[in-house]
Amino acid sequence: MTHSFKNKTIRWGIIGCGDVTEVKSGPAFQKIPHSQLMAVMRRDGQKARDYAQRHGVPTWYDNAQALLHDPTVDAVYIATPPDSHFEFTLQVAAAGKPVYVEKPMALNFAQCQQMVEACEAAQVPLFVAYYRRCLPSFLKVKELIESGAIGDVRFVNVRLYHPPQPNLHPAILPWRLQPKIAGGGLFYDLASHQLDFLDYLLGPIRFASGQATNQAGLYPAEDLVMAQFHFGNGVLGTGTWCFTVDQTQFKDETEIIGSKGRITFPSFALTPVVLETPAGRQEFLLPPPAHVQQPFIQTIVNELRGESTCPSTGRTAMRTAWVMDQIMGR
Repeated sequence: MTHSFKNKTIRWGIIGCGDVTEVKSGPAFQKIPHSQLMAVMRRDGQKARDYAQRHGVPTWYDNAQALLHDPTVDAVYIATPPDSHFEFTLQVAAAGKPVYVEKPMALNFAQCQQMVEACEAAQVPLFVAYYRRCLPSFLKVKELIESGAIGDVRFVNVRLYHPPQPNLHPAILPWRLQPKIAGGGLFYDLASHQLDFLDYLLGPIRFASGQATNQAGLYPAEDLVMAQFHFGNGVLGTGTWCFTVDQTQFKDETEIIGSKGRITFPSFALTPVVLETPAGRQEFLLPPPAHVQQPFIQTIVNELRGESTCPSTGRTAMRTAWVMDQIMGR
């Protein structure tokens, strides 16, 4: 990449300063050394101004092009729903600025491919918000696997069972349940994090298939997905995601079975990583930081400054999009 911000402060702009930017990500841009949040944009100018005032951001816009061409903005974080990730990424790349885009990366694998190609042609880096690659509990799982704590990994089971959101109304559904905006339903929103982390942990998935259905009819997106997948290193995996169970059936667990033991861990719940071997059982409770994306954004700043590399790029995230499309039979 031609961009070099060596020894410089990275000045950020945000397109779409909605809920995800309030605590998870937005404040981190101002708390990380050599990073500043200079401008935010939202189509509703009053909301953009309110965000800027509350978070101490110098400039706000109600127009994305104005932010893209602001000379005080070096790099852009796209925090809109997935249906606009594709267009905004192409626009940021055309403006010659590094791109950090929320997950899932886009509506489908084909869009992700074009986003990667556009950024590579413009010679700007592309990062995707699979920030679990930098969180303490997930890094603990990676450390246990790599240290041989459970021997050779044999297979993986992912289980995520949620009750439906109460009081859903077909006329005012949350965007995450509208496939035209989200790419799918909660599977696309939540399983993308899980599948991406497995890619980081065990290497790329080379084959995936599945079946998806809508059993409860509460919204147009899938509410049950079952999958099987095959990693390039020979490890096999299965997954079940159901979003219409009773609260008593709630489950958030990924299980990794090895030749000498087992690791189980949550993807979203604040429960421990558990290691079970013939020597006994160990639990590791490693809470996330206050701003959950901060360790990950730190790696982006470090890479832009030429100090180290970020673990989640357009190319790695594109693999996760491919896996989800294969599972959904697209």
